[in-house]
Amino acid sequence: MRLNCQDETIKRNYLQKYRFLINEYELVKQKKHKQYRLAKEFYEAHAIDHRTFLKYYNRYKQSGKPQDLLPRKRGPRWKTRRPVAFIELKVVALRYKGMNRYEIWSTLKPRLKRFTPSPSGIYQILKRYGVNRMNKKMKSNKRAIIKEKAGELAHADAHHLSRDIVLEDRKPRYLVCVVDACTRIAWAEVVEDIKSLTVMFATMKIFNIINVNYKIQFSEILTDNGPEYGPRGSKKKAEHPFERMLMEMGIKHRYTRPYRPQTNGKAERFWRTMEEDLLRETTFEDVEELRKELEEYLYYYNHMRPHQALGGKTPVDFAENCPRIV
Repeated sequence: MRLNCQDETIKRNYLQKYRFLINEYELVKQKKHKQYRLAKEFYEAHAIDHRTFLKYYNRYKQSGKPQDLLPRKRGPRWKTRRPVAFIELKVVALRYKGMNRYEIWSTLKPRLKRFTPSPSGIYQILKRYGVNRMNKKMKSNKRAIIKEKAGELAHADAHHLSRDIVLEDRKPRYLVCVVDACTRIAWAEVVEDIKSLTVMFATMKIFNIINVNYKIQFSEILTDNGPEYGPRGSKKKAEHPFERMLMEMGIKHRYTRPYRPQTNGKAERFWRTMEEDLLRETTFEDVEELRKELEEYLYYYNHMRPHQALGGKTPVDFAENCPRIV
């Protein structure tokens, strides 16, 4: 009696098929195939998924072993990729504190290690529990829990000014700002370029002004991934002027997620407000007039302008009853 469990016909057919497909594919890549000009035409003619084929093709090319063309053993079918219940409950609990999926991921990662769901997986958990959209209570919890102290986090950014803003000349000019995440107290300085050394000195001056005038000392700062705020490639942080300044001052540096300016939203909103109130369709005789108007506006912004996110209070009024980082 024939034992079907020992029949390797399927295995031989599988290997024969993939050897044929690999030969055809390599002819296409070498532009020597008589029928197919593009790899897309090859995939469609043989009704194969390019991702599956390339997975086996690359695996075989790296090892040269025929068995790497065979399907590998999959995990038990009774298991699921869905996180266990207690992890999902932790995700939901952090969501009720007002955290987004990236903040939840960074909070859970040190504790759960490899069992931490990815940001997209966290979003699916929030969607299953119906909390993927934040309500007013979550937003208020975020303010109360995450941003409860003045100086807990500074938002820093650089802003390009129009060349027409100063009539004296058409040199490029920029603004460098720092905004306190809790009280929204802000300050900005005019600079002629956004090289790392220039931005470092401007930020240091802003830190001193905010510390002297508003008694706020920062423990962390959030910036984008621009070269003025941090090194690129293998360059050491200690050799970068801005990073070196933060090290000397004992301030932790945090970066925004690449291509996502919403992460640094408080600084972006500050620029939008300043554009509407001060800069848009405005010209100044010289740089000194620009600096003078900017200083007057910053006093107005911090001391007199009501802020919607602060319940209608001005940043200075809100800071009076706000605890500070020591």
